[in-house]
Amino acid sequence: MSISSVVKSIQDIMRKDAGVDGDAQRLGQMSWLLFLKIFDAQEEDLEFELDDYRSPIPEEYLWRNWAADKQGMTGEELLGFINNDLLPDLKNLIAPVDKNPRGFVVKEAFSDAFNYGKHA
Repeated sequence: MSISSVVKSIQDIMRKDAGVDGDAQRLGQMSWLLFLKIFDAQEEDLEFELDDYRSPIPEEYLWRNWAADKQGMTGEELLGFINNDLLPDLKNLIAPVDKNPRGFVVKEAFSDAFNYGKHA
């Protein structure tokens, strides 16, 4: 499946959500979602390659631990997690660029991230 068909599929799903209004908000939503998905894939590679590797973000915010589980959170529970835990904690991540450069990238990526979705 090509990236353009994946993006179109995501946009089609987001168009059904009354909270996401317009392409600008859809792009913002997709950006932080795809960032976390890709970041987690990189984390898995680093964990495999480096014996003592520790993720710069809390374990519960890795994609595999909340989004990849088909039996995991949905609905209000998922929205609460995203709005009350995930986004605020990643925005406020303590990650000095000199000591935690990957964490710093996460913090910066989420500095202006918002969840506009009302349905999960």
